[in-house]
Amino acid sequence: MTGFRGAHVLITGAACGLGRLLALEAVRRGGRVTLLDRDASGLDRVCEEIRALAGEAAAFVVDIADKVALQATCRDVLATRGGVDILINNAGIVTGKLLLECSDDDIERTFQVNALAGFWTVRAFLPGMLAVGRGHIVTVASAAGLAGTSRLVDYCASKFAAVGFDEALRLELKRLGSPIQTTLVCPYFIDTGMFEGARTRFAWLLPILDADRVVQRILGAVEGNRARLVMPRFVLSVLLARLLPPTVFDALLGFFGVNRSMDAFVGRH
Repeated sequence: MTGFRGAHVLITGAACGLGRLLALEAVRRGGRVTLLDRDASGLDRVCEEIRALAGEAAAFVVDIADKVALQATCRDVLATRGGVDILINNAGIVTGKLLLECSDDDIERTFQVNALAGFWTVRAFLPGMLAVGRGHIVTVASAAGLAGTSRLVDYCASKFAAVGFDEALRLELKRLGSPIQTTLVCPYFIDTGMFEGARTRFAWLLPILDADRVVQRILGAVEGNRARLVMPRFVLSVLLARLLPPTVFDALLGFFGVNRSMDAFVGRH
């Protein structure tokens, strides 16, 4: 079991949305949190909420798309806050555009935030975990890392990368005989505002997920050392559907409305 009480929990993308809720719940469970985000005012608000809970938090303003800045911030965290027990790579961005509407910068930033930042944080904090013989790495990916869809080409590709990162890292740690745990999180759309306007055809099968409930399930999965958390369970059916010919697979995604789910997307403002 992975316990939060007394643990040093680092969360990226912590100024709003899911990251904010993860930080608050980690504090309620007894953790001391370190928050990373580029939104300074947002981090200040979250820290105020944590202080109201009599919790301990430290905020570091950094654009995690900037590798050099992120690596420097990780060094600052180690120097001032100590080693990390639970690393939650939560930060994510979405453009919601057709591929030809995305700029080069859009595509590069999507990968920098959604995929590459996880490499830099893990490389920074994993050595400390290995030294003490404990730790937990959480990768918040997406159902979009299991199945692609229109208007999410860059996002899906980056989340597929995050899924592959978690899987290969998990196997590498096992090969090394390490006790470090990993948890991959693949949720469908969550009602944080990040995917505002996204729709689902069959809400009883693919509901827009309640953020508070998602947070409880993520931290519960961490505490239970679950290797993978997919929400809702119906998303797991895509793993079986991949055995079908592409034409059939595509037709199924069309029938369940997945390939038109982003048609009315507006995103967070």
